[in-house]
Amino acid sequence: MLRLRYTAWDGTQRIRLDPEKVFEQFADALSATDDVREALEWLLRQGLEASDGQLLGLDELLQQLREHLEQTQQSVNVDRALEGPQSELEEILNRERGTLDERAQPGDAGARMREKKAFLGDLPERLSEAIERIAQSYSFEDEGAGRDFQDLLEKLDDIRKVEDLQQRWGDRLQGEQSLDFEQALDLASQLETLMDLQRALMSGDFEGIDPSQLGELLGAQAMQDFDALRQAMQMLVDAGFLVQREGRLELSPKGIRRIGQLALRDIYQALLRDRPGAHETRRVGAAELMPEGVRPHEPGEALDLALVPTLMNAVRRRPGATLGVEPRDFEVHESRQHSTASTVLLLDMSWSMSWEGRFAAAKKVALALESLIRTRYPRDFFGIVGFYTRAVELRAQDLPEASWNMGDPFTNLQDALRMGSDLLRRHPSRNQHLIVITDGQPTAYFAEGRLHCEWPLSFGGVSRRAAQETLREVERVTKKGITINTFMLDDSLGLRAFVEKMTRINKGRALYSRPDRLGEYLLVDYLGRKRKKV
Repeated sequence: MLRLRYTAWDGTQRIRLDPEKVFEQFADALSATDDVREALEWLLRQGLEASDGQLLGLDELLQQLREHLEQTQQSVNVDRALEGPQSELEEILNRERGTLDERAQPGDAGARMREKKAFLGDLPERLSEAIERIAQSYSFEDEGAGRDFQDLLEKLDDIRKVEDLQQRWGDRLQGEQSLDFEQALDLASQLETLMDLQRALMSGDFEGIDPSQLGELLGAQAMQDFDALRQAMQMLVDAGFLVQREGRLELSPKGIRRIGQLALRDIYQALLRDRPGAHETRRVGAAELMPEGVRPHEPGEALDLALVPTLMNAVRRRPGATLGVEPRDFEVHESRQHSTASTVLLLDMSWSMSWEGRFAAAKKVALALESLIRTRYPRDFFGIVGFYTRAVELRAQDLPEASWNMGDPFTNLQDALRMGSDLLRRHPSRNQHLIVITDGQPTAYFAEGRLHCEWPLSFGGVSRRAAQETLREVERVTKKGITINTFMLDDSLGLRAFVEKMTRINKGRALYSRPDRLGEYLLVDYLGRKRKKV
């Protein structure tokens, strides 16, 4: 018989991390940045969700260290921490002075005793400096006092540590409990460890952190969480999601594919929440039969016969024992014909796309579309062109780390349309589409082989020449039979007016979408074009 026994978490139980779950959280972090290392650092700072609960991130561990420091400051003081060693020295010196007084006879010997006594009366106030001066310049007359001083001298380094503690922390350590010398020495060591850990946590320096020290300060659970965090990065490498190249971590082909699958899954889940039943799964094929829909057969088309409705037509037409079926009785299943398509996504990478999560949403859509087409429609072509001051072709492996470009702030949609149509020319099909995702009208263009950049006449205004040259490129694209569908992430009047001119020329469509709904709108639009009812 299987028996389960539950015990309270005490920080010593083993934490189980699933590489798939860790990578999902890493992919979310990567959607907000363009660097694998930065995404990993963000993830480790925020913490991880494990099968056993939430792992503390570096930021929370750092906060716990700070709270521990604050509690220490509020509970103890070190004002009297040196009273013990100070009393030891005073007692040693009093015995030595007594011996000097006994030997202070007339003559040269007595004069030397008086000089030694004067030396002892002119010692520095700082305890460590007094001990150091005695050690360097004084020989004891009292043998017992000399032996005891040697014992005190061995504590000189520790005395300096406590003095430094008083100097650096004395004003902040204002609690009721007064620490003695040994307690203050332990506190100095603990604070030094705490500050080292704090610096290492702030910089993300895993090598500079001793888990056992973390456990001593914050408890076993903190040590376990940190150990699991430290293993997480290596786990992603071992699982094949990340690879080490030339001293830096990069996404592997497996990691790139998985990010696309996760983006597609997220968008589908949003669709299913909002549109129940809209994306039911049917068998894959050139045509998908629709059992719930039938219609009369048209001469010359495929005979996907709906048997029961066909027989019922024959019975209604001629009731009787003998059943006679004629062509006019034929009912066929409705079907959705899949057509091959070539699609290029034109992705605005200008600086303004960094606002309101626009670029992160657009990048997720690009990843999802690439994953969808590669897995479900492998005969289709899907290309990606990013555009800012000029256009660049993006490969699927470039997408996860792609980012908006602050250094080239202009928007060259004309160059993107030209490059997109060239890609479609190299991958011809009967259905050719350009999908534009943008949040601003064009401000750059090429003319006679030269790049021109043009600021708008006013904030939110029109860059007239850039707009004219871009619309000329729209006309050239339209003559090639390419449809342009534009998804706007800004509803400013200038952008709307420009896009409306595009749609009048191309007869495509323009849709305004919020970043959080972009994936749903675009995926439905693409799948709608893939299924044409006949």
